[in-house]
Amino acid sequence: MASLPGVQAVAAPAAVPSPKSESSAAAPSKTTTTMPCTATSTSGAFYDLRHDIVLPPVEGGKKPKAGVQVTDYTARGHDYGANFTLNLCAAVVKPVKNVEGLDRDLWANVSAYYERNGDIFSLGQESSVLVSRGRELVLQYTGGSPCPDLSEGNGDKATKDFDEVNRRGDDNDEPMFSTQASKVRRKSATFAFLCDRDPLETTAHISFVGTPDECAYFFKVRSPHACAGVEPHKPGSVGPGGVFAIILGVALLVYMIGGVVYNRTVAHARGWRQLPNHTLWLGIWSFVRDFVIILTSMCTRFLPQRQGYRTLSTSPNGRNRDDENRLIDQLDEEWED
Repeated sequence: MASLPGVQAVAAPAAVPSPKSESSAAAPSKTTTTMPCTATSTSGAFYDLRHDIVLPPVEGGKKPKAGVQVTDYTARGHDYGANFTLNLCAAVVKPVKNVEGLDRDLWANVSAYYERNGDIFSLGQESSVLVSRGRELVLQYTGGSPCPDLSEGNGDKATKDFDEVNRRGDDNDEPMFSTQASKVRRKSATFAFLCDRDPLETTAHISFVGTPDECAYFFKVRSPHACAGVEPHKPGSVGPGGVFAIILGVALLVYMIGGVVYNRTVAHARGWRQLPNHTLWLGIWSFVRDFVIILTSMCTRFLPQRQGYRTLSTSPNGRNRDDENRLIDQLDEEWED
C-alpha cells in the first residue's frame, strides 16, 4: 500500500471529519456538552463516560487507580469471522501498524479495528463527541479503512483501487485522489450505550451487533456510567446550595426591611421595637442565654474543685475551727467568773 505525504492533505475532508464537522453533526440532536466524552440531553440528563476510557499503563511501574482499565476492549465477532479491538472516546492503547487504506500519520488515531488474514482494517478515527438522541446515547467513529465493493464480489477491491490511485499519482506527479477515489466509502462504527445498574460491574462491556455491508459496524455498550445523572458543579459557578442560600438571604432581608418600615411608620415604634416580631426574638435570646448559663454550670461540675472554704474552716493543726471557738468562749466565761 503506497503512502505519500500529499494523500492526507487532499483526502482529509472525505476520510477523517474535523472536530468542527463532528460538532455540526451533533447539532441536530440539540445536545450540549462542555467536556470530552460527556453529554447533556435536552431533558437535563447528564452522561459522563470518561471513566470508561482505556488509559495507557502508568509509567514507572506504578499500579493504576482502582477501576481504571489499561487494556483495550475486545468484542467477539462470532459469525463475522474476526474479533474487534476498541477504545471509547480515545485511540486504542496498543499501537497498530500497516492499517489498510490509511496514511501513516493516522495510525495513532485509530479507535477501533479488526484483523483478518494478517491485514488490519480500521473502523474509524478517534472521537469524543457523544450524542443524545432522545433516550439513546450514541458515539460514532468515522474515517476508517475503505469499504469493500460488494457489487464486484471482491471485498478487497476498494482498497486495491485506493492504492492504485496512490501509485498513479506518485508516478505522474498528479493529485493523489481522483473523482473515483474521493467517492470511496470508509468504514465507520456506531456505539449505542445502555445503562447497567449492576453494582458488581465497574467497567463497560462491548458487544458486536452486526454490519449490513461491511462498511457500517454497530456495537452495544453496557456501562454503569451510561446511566443518567446530574451534571457536577463547575468551579466558578453557583451550585444548588449557593442558589438556596441566596434565596434565603433575600427573603430574610425583605422580611427585616419590610418589618422595620411597617413598625416605624404604622405602629410608630422606636428602638428595638422596630424589629418585626421583636417579642419573639427577645424570647429566643432569653432562651439561648438561659441555655448557655445552664450548660456552663453543668460543665463546671466536671472541673476539679478548689479547696478554698474547706481549708479556711480547718485549723492548721487539723482541729475544727468551731471547736476552737467553743473552747475560747468557755475560757472567756471562766475568766469572768
